[in-house]
Formats: sequence, C-alpha cells, structure tokens
Amino acid sequence: MSGGAVLGWDMAAALQLGVALGLSPFIIAELLPPIEAVMVRKTNQEIEHHHG
Repeated sequence: MSGGAVLGWDMAAALQLGVALGLSPFIIAELLPPIEAVMVRKTNQEIEHHHG
C-alpha cells in the first residue's frame, strides 16, 4: 500500500502459494497478472468508497 492505495501483490509469494497448491508455475505466470490487475483496481475502489 502507498498513500492508502494498493499498488500490487507480492507476485513471488503468490507464485509460491500457487506452486504449493500444486498449480503449474507456467499457468500461474500466465493467469496471475490479469487477476492481480482486477483485484488491485477493485480493492482501491472499495478503499475510496469507504474513505471517500
């Protein structure tokens, strides 16, 4: 977070979590960036909504 906004995920941790769950690192690397982008945008919208 920076100034009350989420900038992104810890991608190394997310990759390790996926691997620990048995997912292919190649699939994780392909799918994680677009998922992260949506989640960051939605999280920041919620922060703005609640803190106006």
